Amino acid sequence: MTGEHWQDLVCHPAASALPVRGVAALVRRTGGTILLTFRLEGDFSRIRIPAPRTARIGHELWRHTCFEAFVGVEGRQAYHEFNFSASGEWTVYAFSDYRQGGPVTDEAMDPQIAVRIDADRLELDALIRLDRFSAAHSAAPLRVGLAAIMETEDGFSYWALRHPPGKPDFHRIEGFVLTL
Repeated sequence: MTGEHWQDLVCHPAASALPVRGVAALVRRTGGTILLTFRLEGDFSRIRIPAPRTARIGHELWRHTCFEAFVGVEGRQAYHEFNFSASGEWTVYAFSDYRQGGPVTDEAMDPQIAVRIDADRLELDALIRLDRFSAAHSAAPLRVGLAAIMETEDGFSYWALRHPPGKPDFHRIEGFVLTL
């Protein structure tokens, strides 16, 4: 997949999508940055949206409604995971291989999150500065996985561009289907 257009995320077949009507993402790469816009549509009286907070590094954001991006240089096993919350909090993880790594606590990674919300639509923008990882990230072809976790009054649903077989697992390389 390439280009600049909205990508629909699909709900994992083992989870109920209600009350989420849809999740989509728009990805734009310019120079040394990736600008992501995630769009959530649904019944916000039943979807748990984190309250606004001061922008900062968060902790275990994936335990609540959040949006995620997985970014790796084409041909390498290493990748970074970004978690973005509507609260304004964010987390970055660095992995050398499948789930081998941990959090990056550098405030310079700040993805500059902006959130717009109305009655039944939430849009979250996040800017990833590739030069914060390495010189290779700014120029190399990248493979990207996009995902979202939705916490509702009924439980959780898991959304991605592609779900590998089995339980939800956004770290599997088969889900990194967008090429930039």
